[in-house]
Amino acid sequence: MSVCTFIAANVPLPTVVPAREYPVEINVDTGEIFDGGADDNFYLQEFGDVSDYTDKKYGVWLDWNPTPGRAERILRYIQDVLQVAGEVELWHVWLLGYHEFEDRPVVKKRAAVIGELTAGDILELDDAEIWNHPDRQYPERPSFYLLTVKA
Repeated sequence: MSVCTFIAANVPLPTVVPAREYPVEINVDTGEIFDGGADDNFYLQEFGDVSDYTDKKYGVWLDWNPTPGRAERILRYIQDVLQVAGEVELWHVWLLGYHEFEDRPVVKKRAAVIGELTAGDILELDDAEIWNHPDRQYPERPSFYLLTVKA
C-alpha cells in the first residue's frame, strides 16, 4: 500500500501528461531523484477508487515530485475544474481496503474558497503525515486529509 493524493469532483476530470519525456536520474548513494525539474513534469491519472473515499463520482491522482511550480499548475487545474463544478475535493490518503471499526482513518477536514487557496496549501496537504498516531486508544489508525475547495 502507499500514499496517494487525488482530486475528486462530480464532473469528469481531465487527465494530464507532461508535454514531453523528461529524464529520471536516481543517485542510489544519496537517495536523490532528479526528474527534469520542469513545472509540467507531472501526471494526473484516472483514480478508479475514488468512491472508496468520497461520494464524488470522478477522481484523478497526482503522480508527481512536488515543487512550488507544479503546485501552481495544480492550483490552476482546480480553478479550471471549478468553472464547471461547484466544489472540488483534494485528498491525501493511504490506499487501503475495507476498514474495521477500530482502524478507520481519522479524516482531518479543511475548507477553502478558490481565491484563498495557494500552491503552499497544496504542497502542505501532499506532505501531511499519514502515520502520525492521532488516536492513543487506536494508534494504528492513519490520518487522511481532505481539503474541500469551492468556487
